[in-house]
Amino acid sequence: MTQSRNVVGIDVSKPKLDCYALAPGQARGVTNAAAGHRELIEWMTALGVRLVVLEATGGYERAVVQALRRAGLEVRVVDPKRVRQFARAMGRLAKNDRIDARMIAEFGAVSVAVAPSGVVIEDDPAREHLSGLLGSRQDLIEHQTSLQQQAVAAPPGPARRALQVPLKSIARAIDQLDKQIAAAIATHPPFAALARRLDTVPGIGPVAIAGLIAWLPELGRLERGQLAALVGIAPFDDDSAQRSGQRHIQGGRCKLRNVLYMAAMGGATRHNPVLHAYYLRLLQKGKEPKVAIIACLRKLLTILNTMIARQQDWQPKLATPAEAAA
Repeated sequence: MTQSRNVVGIDVSKPKLDCYALAPGQARGVTNAAAGHRELIEWMTALGVRLVVLEATGGYERAVVQALRRAGLEVRVVDPKRVRQFARAMGRLAKNDRIDARMIAEFGAVSVAVAPSGVVIEDDPAREHLSGLLGSRQDLIEHQTSLQQQAVAAPPGPARRALQVPLKSIARAIDQLDKQIAAAIATHPPFAALARRLDTVPGIGPVAIAGLIAWLPELGRLERGQLAALVGIAPFDDDSAQRSGQRHIQGGRCKLRNVLYMAAMGGATRHNPVLHAYYLRLLQKGKEPKVAIIACLRKLLTILNTMIARQQDWQPKLATPAEAAA
């Protein structure tokens, strides 16, 4: 178990990093640049730090995370909402960069104590590159959808044409990213081999394959329940005393879940015979269509996890009775 004396929390912003080491109770601020990263590593080495915890900031943490991992430090990037909820639970209502760094460190120490990491994902520049391409593609898809809806609602004439102009450039950019994503996978032998295996699954297209490679490196290395929670498709109980509340999915990797939801919907309604049969059974039992699709997604993820763990291509019989309950 990682001891609290080994934990440092970092509050990340674009220009600087506010850091707090728990046991010495020391705070330090450095620039969020190469020189500041080197200074930070020297400070942590002198303190004997083994674990560094940062919040996800949409990219500002990427360079320092890579530098710390290259220096041999264990780094965990956590959800800011979880840290904020932890602070409220601890009765800490004040908020500034130094306070945030301390709360991140305390959250890291507690979360590691109660839930040690099971699978450590090594820093992989190729996966980071693919993730960046795919993330940009998903952002453009969202912009495209929004503009299409606005164009339909706009009155005919100059107003509608003004919205249609950027749609053409967005479509070209998406096509270019598709080519770059395909090249990033094809020129990386492990990615290419994984893509070939995933491509044997009916209903799994290029975008879903790229999403699994870029955003789910744990595939084949976790239990099905852990994987479902990681993606954000595990139903959580909402019961109290005699009340039995409705189960809901929450958390997880939102962009990956959205991509896989579309793949599961296509597979369940048309392309995948195993998922289609399962989907029809759920509908016959009175499940709502969206609930049935999420159940099919959990089943699909279980099958994919089994395939990768066993190094096998798609086989309908992979969905054993135990797995079918997923």
